Amino acid sequence: MRDQTIGEFLEQLSARVPAPGGGASAALHAAQGAALVAMVARYTTGERYAGHAAAVERITAAADALRETALRLAAEDAAAFTAVTDAYRLPKDTDEEKAARSAAIAAALQGAARPPAEVVGIAEGVIALAGELLPIGNRNVLSDVAAATEAARAAAGTARVNIEINLGGIKDEAARAGFSATADAVGALMERADRVTDAVRQEIAK
Repeated sequence: MRDQTIGEFLEQLSARVPAPGGGASAALHAAQGAALVAMVARYTTGERYAGHAAAVERITAAADALRETALRLAAEDAAAFTAVTDAYRLPKDTDEEKAARSAAIAAALQGAARPPAEVVGIAEGVIALAGELLPIGNRNVLSDVAAATEAARAAAGTARVNIEINLGGIKDEAARAGFSATADAVGALMERADRVTDAVRQEIAK
């Protein structure tokens, strides 16, 4: 996925194939949010921002790392969803085959819930960095702080749905509870994103 053009990815996304799908899209939303944070940080350098140089350097490095992780998760999500479809195709003619197929599906669904759960964490990181950059960032690119949080918000909301659709088939109670908690936390995360966006809108309306 990393080497595809945008057009190639969208063509594959629109095709009647199991993956990539919503999970990969969520990860790419998160990657774009991280990239936007890094861009604003890189415009927040020089003598005018010398007093914030250490914070800006840290934010830039953190945002770059989040972007790379999100790209990895996009590819991992596509692979995980393919594993789910493969598990559903397993034979079920005998009791043994049925049991093996059921176990494989449960394991695959648990695996499929992991990338979007991690994407929620990436989105949280992007929103936190955007909030930290908001008061010190270059005002000429302030709208991109809001763009970053909106991308992260979309990532979190999309990832939540992709977690929830897998929950019913996960047999491991501890894993299911963990994924449920991650999904439940998205609402508060979206509210944090909204506060950053609202602050940007108020600032640019002055």
